[in-house]
Amino acid sequence: MGHVGRGLTLAALVTGLVTGCTAEGGSSDAASGASAKTTAKVAQRGGSVGASGSACELPVTFDIAEFWKAEAVDAGEATATTGDLAELADAFLRQGPVTMACEVDAKPAGKIGFLRVWTGEPGDADARSVLEDFVAAEKGASGAKYRTFKTGDVTGTEVEYVTTSELLEETKAEHALAVTTSQGPVVLHLGGMDTEEHEAMLPAYELAKSTLHATTA
Repeated sequence: MGHVGRGLTLAALVTGLVTGCTAEGGSSDAASGASAKTTAKVAQRGGSVGASGSACELPVTFDIAEFWKAEAVDAGEATATTGDLAELADAFLRQGPVTMACEVDAKPAGKIGFLRVWTGEPGDADARSVLEDFVAAEKGASGAKYRTFKTGDVTGTEVEYVTTSELLEETKAEHALAVTTSQGPVVLHLGGMDTEEHEAMLPAYELAKSTLHATTA
């Protein structure tokens, strides 16, 4: 699993810790139910990531929405420091059994949020258990609804849930999916500033899910 590209610098990470954690903090059961009833729309393709030479080299490949920008995350570099910054970096870049490997930023498309890719070490865990551990590790997560999905040569588990921010006293919807590969598990997570922004970005998530394939050697 190569984490290539420029990666995130520590300065960018600190910015992400300040802005990303605040923006990605909450959700509600009502919002989750509403999104489940909405007919899935697929965004227009803008490129792809995952293959060798792409912005993020991953165990899977998928298409990203038009104008969205992908950037690799070097978690090893970000957590190599000591002290409080290292602890913050570790908390931000690791969730349950997986570590952040790529961020696909919606800002160039006029939206506020990320489609983040998390990867883990090879093992015996199935996609459902990986995803359950991922959600359990997210503070304020509740109302998780899991289901199996299949696209092309990939079968995995998808979840809709909500997160609640005690600081902001707000809730918002979240979507994530997990698959297992010979290189380890992969989780794709879509957050957003709030439920409205999350719903606006769902077509990009659906595009990624519908074009997901295991990376070929």
